[in-house]
Amino acid sequence: MRPQSARNGLATAAMTLGVTGLFTSIIFVGGLLGAIGVVLGALGLRTAKRTGVGRGKAVTGVLASFLAIVVSVLFALFMAWYANRTQACYQPDSLQQYAQCVRRHLAAN
Repeated sequence: MRPQSARNGLATAAMTLGVTGLFTSIIFVGGLLGAIGVVLGALGLRTAKRTGVGRGKAVTGVLASFLAIVVSVLFALFMAWYANRTQACYQPDSLQQYAQCVRRHLAAN
């Protein structure tokens, strides 16, 4: 039985960064937080193997961090695609004109 005071700070940090990274993935900060979270999660897993504490948090941190990286990359690719498809619409005189231009460019194949 492990003592109550045993903790795995690396696993906790990885989980926190992973979850925060998921929530901030669409503003591209999540990818950076996810990268740090993966590293801390791997270190947390090594600590958990040695001490027997924090394995669940470390695994959660690694998975959430990896998802944050994937979501950030996918969102960046989507934004690049969207900007490429609608670049002619960036000088509209009104919001309505912009919306019409975007619809026209996105509907074109």
